[in-house]
Amino acid sequence: MKAILILLMTAWGLTTAAQTLQFHYDPRHTLDPSHNRANFPTIYFEYFKSRDTSGSFLFKMESDLNGAAHNTGKFYMQVSQSFKFWKPKVYMQLQYSGGMGIAEPGSYGYYITNAFSAGAVYPFQWKGAWFSTALSYTYNSFKKPSHDLLYSFYWGRGFWNYKFEFSGDIELYTLNKNLGDAYTGNLSGKRISFFGEPQVWFRIHNGFALGSKINMYYHVLTTENLLQVYPTIAARFKFN
Repeated sequence: MKAILILLMTAWGLTTAAQTLQFHYDPRHTLDPSHNRANFPTIYFEYFKSRDTSGSFLFKMESDLNGAAHNTGKFYMQVSQSFKFWKPKVYMQLQYSGGMGIAEPGSYGYYITNAFSAGAVYPFQWKGAWFSTALSYTYNSFKKPSHDLLYSFYWGRGFWNYKFEFSGDIELYTLNKNLGDAYTGNLSGKRISFFGEPQVWFRIHNGFALGSKINMYYHVLTTENLLQVYPTIAARFKFN
């Protein structure tokens, strides 16, 4: 509950510059009951600011209400800053992500391991859409640290004066199979993982829109060779 209050207070305090506050209902248990014990709501906040000449700043927070009685079961945040001091439109980027959660109601908690990334990002536009592609080195601070590559791709496109929007991002990254704990200590090599969240939005009035985010996972929620796809039912408030 404290995480939700912090999330909402932060969003309220930044509304003069914030971009979006989203509310999602994730029916993944209904769609895939063998891998998910419950459906749950999610609160998502994103702040983005761009300066063409000096870089951009991105801040994201997500709270999954998948705990007992729909209390917060997972909290995640990401902070990213790009910058450049030269003429070519290739930026340096620094990024941090991390969080925490609870595995089962009344059970032990877990960390979403701190990840520190540094790399290069190239933003561009094409046929009315904007894109951003980035390649980074990432230090994942598991008990046995993992040194990895992270590729990210963001896109966005508005249609009919932004009555309809299609946007999202995908991330492709590596992780050590051996994380330095008792469960993975006998493993070796790298695992390739994929995460994507394409979104569609239909503007209803001013900054209010309805739509969906399609969460896509491969080697993220499970080590099985399984692509998991879970669309949400969502509402979004966009601030100027």
